[in-house]
Amino acid sequence: MAGKTFDQLKVGDTAQFSKTVTETDIYLFAGVSGDLNPAHIDEAYAKETFFKGRIAHGMLSAGFISAVIGMQLPGPGSIYMKQSLSFLAPVRIGDTVTAVVEVAELLEEKKRVRLRTTCTNQDGTVVIDGEALVSPPKKPKA
Repeated sequence: MAGKTFDQLKVGDTAQFSKTVTETDIYLFAGVSGDLNPAHIDEAYAKETFFKGRIAHGMLSAGFISAVIGMQLPGPGSIYMKQSLSFLAPVRIGDTVTAVVEVAELLEEKKRVRLRTTCTNQDGTVVIDGEALVSPPKKPKA
């Protein structure tokens, strides 16, 4: 499986990935990342917070952007170089998050791609907005 090379991409290309966030996803992410913040894993604590209940780790949803970049656009062989993220709304257990990646600019000199990256929930609320810089895969050697 190979991703799209620089020459195969065009401004406006998009790809997306959707996932419904489960309690298991939150516990697994907490274990892998070491982020055991009670806002994510302790309902009694989380009920007393601004969000009035548990929320998913922001970086869990941001990981869905990585899934699009690494598997679809540009895809396998891409090198993720930079990412900016603004976390705009919480993600809760049961929310379906859709990550969308769009080619915003092709940077010819270094063959890099600037991508617009967003995540929305099932209601269309933008939960993450950002931008990535990626080096797409090189042309395979013959």
